[in-house]
Amino acid sequence: MLRGLTRAGLGQIESDEQFIELAAKYGFQAVDLDALSLVEAHTVAGARELLEKNGLVVGSIGLPVEWRTTEEAFREGLPKLAQAAEAAAALGCTSCCTYVLPSTDFGAAHFMALATRRLRTCAQILGAYGIRLGLEFVGPHHLRTRWQNPFIWTIDETLDWIDAIGEPGVGLLFDSYHWYTNGGTVADIEKLRVDQIVHVHINDAPDVPVADVLDNGRLYPGEGVIDLAGFLQGLHRIGYTGAVAQEILTATPPTDSPESLVERSKAGFDKVYAAAEI
Repeated sequence: MLRGLTRAGLGQIESDEQFIELAAKYGFQAVDLDALSLVEAHTVAGARELLEKNGLVVGSIGLPVEWRTTEEAFREGLPKLAQAAEAAAALGCTSCCTYVLPSTDFGAAHFMALATRRLRTCAQILGAYGIRLGLEFVGPHHLRTRWQNPFIWTIDETLDWIDAIGEPGVGLLFDSYHWYTNGGTVADIEKLRVDQIVHVHINDAPDVPVADVLDNGRLYPGEGVIDLAGFLQGLHRIGYTGAVAQEILTATPPTDSPESLVERSKAGFDKVYAAAEI
């Protein structure tokens, strides 16, 4: 499994170039970033060269389409999705991810119908470029009641929805934080097929009751109470070999230097990977 980074939790990263160079310096192998912006800044050839000389791949891109609100907003984003997919494919990236909030102000059935059609369309556009779509179920309890109507927040519910979307390239963005806040076990991971996982996020949680864990209260790997060794072992046993990208969401941005935060991230990865014996 590739050690990966998102920008979340790394402070004031000034550019993709700084992000890439710091990731490489501290032994990471994948970065999640905006492939289209990278290509626009460097050309395809230049972006490939930048990644290759630093020994990195693009783990995933974000879905640049607003699928949660109006039909107009959704349709406005589709041209950019095609451009983003083309850029990502040119850089060898095969994953695009989005999150699914566990409640909504829309009626749940109405929202399900709209979102299923919209995400199916996104998956079809991405699939034309050989890119899969990962859906991230979101587990923290406070978000289940943040909006008026409950929606989806478990592994099984998300897998059922993926079946309803009906496109072969759709799977899970599997995040250790959401696995933990759902009361997930290693056995739950081992029930999955590796083809059901598109991408993975890793982070840790504070030692408070699970029901009190906040989405923006995350810790660096190895600094909290999540069984990240078991998490990684479960993924390893089902044959997952893709990127495991750190994503640290906090209430206030970290003030330490990006380099010190990437170094801290490396120490966390070293700790949990050693504990998992991977």
